[in-house]
Amino acid sequence: MIDLTLLLAFVAAASLLTVTPGVDTAIVLRSAAVGGRRQAVMASAGITLGCLTWGAAVSLGLGALLHASEMAYSVVKLAGAAYLVWLGIGLLLRPRTSFETGAGKAAAGSLDAFWRGLLTNLLNPKIGVFYITFLPQFVPQGAGVAGYSFFLTCVHVALTLVWFGVLIAATVPLGRFLRRPSLMKALDRITGGVLVAFGVRLATSPAP
Repeated sequence: MIDLTLLLAFVAAASLLTVTPGVDTAIVLRSAAVGGRRQAVMASAGITLGCLTWGAAVSLGLGALLHASEMAYSVVKLAGAAYLVWLGIGLLLRPRTSFETGAGKAAAGSLDAFWRGLLTNLLNPKIGVFYITFLPQFVPQGAGVAGYSFFLTCVHVALTLVWFGVLIAATVPLGRFLRRPSLMKALDRITGGVLVAFGVRLATSPAP
């Protein structure tokens, strides 16, 4: 059962949330500018797989556990914050000034981008709490909450992929310019600062 009015309302709300700048956007933009289309696509795949994993977990009840247990939420939250800060400090202290284009290094960079995107989302309990508090508002009366919530997660992921596609298409053509040593160093440091800021914000955020 699909209520078209509710679904369109969800698409509108989720679209606004998707385009709001955050750590996911920062990761995709940096991957596109520095690593090219392939790394950006892999980072996007990792991020959206993380969203799907949280959506499935919420449907199975894990999101409710995080929402109800302050200890469980805090453990995942601190792990995610530590990971973001670790990534950010690495970029701040060791910004790159060149980009290797060898096939092996390009493949390794794409895999790193995928895991970076995946772990950034998996270690952020706010995604689970967001899904469990946001999605039920758009479940039609009479529909199965678990199954329909996961359907809405898939819609959110589709919107996210469209947005990432727009970002990649806009950024990749500028890749040669952005790969200049001075700009690469600046981009790494800006991204590192953003990741550290989001990590600190996540660590100091109160439990739901």
